Amino acid sequence: MSQQGSSGNVIAAICNIFIPGLGQLVQGRLLAAILFFVFTAGCYALWWLIIPAIIAVVLHLWSIIDAAKFRA
Repeated sequence: MSQQGSSGNVIAAICNIFIPGLGQLVQGRLLAAILFFVFTAGCYALWWLIIPAIIAVVLHLWSIIDAAKFRA
């Protein structure tokens, strides 16, 4: 069982730094991984509209924190 701060969660959080949702995928949470990736990538794609770029950064940080705090 993974606990907050376990090495698996740290690895998942590091994975999310590079690709949002990858950490959730490493943890075996397919739906969360897809949602984080699609919404974050979509907002990053609209970076020139400013507001989606801000939302993308928030979602990206949320995916990292979510992976780090996940408890199985």
